[in-house]
Amino acid sequence: MIDKVELRWFYAITLIFISASIFFLAKEMYWIAALPLIIGIGYLAIFSIDTLLFIIAFCTPLAIVLNDKTSGPALSIPTEPLMFGITLLFIFKFIFEGGFDRRILWHPVSLAIFFHLGWMLITSMTSSFPLVSFKHLMSQMWFIVPFYFLGTQLFKEKANIRKFVWLYAATLAVVVIYTIANHAANGWTQKAAHWVMTPFYNDHTAYAAVIALFIPIIFVFTRNREASFPERVGAILILVLFLTALILSYTRAAWLSLAIAITVYFIYKFRIRFYTVAAISATVLVIFFSFQTEIMMKLEKNRQDSATDFNKHLQSISNISTDASNLERINRWNCAMRMFDQRPFLGWGPGTYQFNYAPFQKSNEMTIISTNAGDMGNAHSEFIGPLAEEGVLGMVAMILIVIMVIYRATLFYSASGDPQNKILLLGILLGLVTYFVHGTLNNFLDTDKLSVPVWAFIAMIVSLDVYHRDPENGNGISHNGKKKLLH
Repeated sequence: MIDKVELRWFYAITLIFISASIFFLAKEMYWIAALPLIIGIGYLAIFSIDTLLFIIAFCTPLAIVLNDKTSGPALSIPTEPLMFGITLLFIFKFIFEGGFDRRILWHPVSLAIFFHLGWMLITSMTSSFPLVSFKHLMSQMWFIVPFYFLGTQLFKEKANIRKFVWLYAATLAVVVIYTIANHAANGWTQKAAHWVMTPFYNDHTAYAAVIALFIPIIFVFTRNREASFPERVGAILILVLFLTALILSYTRAAWLSLAIAITVYFIYKFRIRFYTVAAISATVLVIFFSFQTEIMMKLEKNRQDSATDFNKHLQSISNISTDASNLERINRWNCAMRMFDQRPFLGWGPGTYQFNYAPFQKSNEMTIISTNAGDMGNAHSEFIGPLAEEGVLGMVAMILIVIMVIYRATLFYSASGDPQNKILLLGILLGLVTYFVHGTLNNFLDTDKLSVPVWAFIAMIVSLDVYHRDPENGNGISHNGKKKLLH
């Protein structure tokens, strides 16, 4: 009897939906076709938000930015609307229900993030373009809330770390294959390497940055003895594909970031003490400042521009005389420093650099790719950009996040007695190191392509630190078992 009643309801609802669809389509109201998808997303947001986070991770590499100036600001579809909805749901439930884990809220990394967001709110109020700044703040919120705060809860189960990485890496591999095929069709030229990843990535630097971010953790997966044979083979194939893509990207910053990550790996591997690293770093800095005139003269003699030949392309990294890319980056940094000189404490407002830097350019520093229109990227640094936009505390906030992530990861690595936890954490940390290095030369945390994995990787480290410190605690889940992320 119950089965018959349920079947009748199924037929009735289906008939009503088909009838409504025919009616609305006849009226040329085509949005009705998206209604089942909207209902499905709403269901997941309420009853299975972890699934929705995985869907966003899977979709991010394939997301397309809509930037029609007649219809409003740029938006990455479908990821940013989903993240915005999750953020509103999280804030609503937190205000009216509370209950979020205090160990996460009071974690040093979380406190650094609160300081970052809080100072961004203050400088948005004093911004030269308040609407731009508040939009920038809102976009940062919808990156951080789903993939940092909810991410820490998602990664209570270590299996979800692997799941997230594989879902993102799978569609990133599709983009890589598309890019390589497109590159081959255009003769493997260095010039083509700048745009063959469109429409999925706006240029080769963001594309290479995310590949470099995932290479260390995929490498860890190839060495995971607990994984099945097909999974390890798949990790090896993905690793080879990503390394090939990184080489073909002609992105010098990404190559440099991976080289530094390898250096950091050996520091952890051989347990080189902090004071030794600090002493070596201080010595290098003293030598640089002692001989900076001679070093600059040497660099100015390098006139090797970026080229298809890999050896010449590597040599062009230090060309500050004729390489347009390097010179333009220096031009943007100089503009940021001049902006900082005028507004050292509150800055010009989050997200406003591109609308303010043009008057701070000097004709003798401008290059063939310089522009006064503010349409060719930002300050090209995750640290110098905030210095101009949010003043000295803006840069301090970003540096503090980096320091806290590395510090807590190092404490966990030293204290953990579980070899699998240690190697997993090291793979995540080295991926973040590639981005922290890359972040000194470029800035991509205002896009979903890098913000989603970067904040998720930070959440993985914090989750391991909070929930997986005690080897006897298993996977760190409470005795109540698996819980919904929003409860």
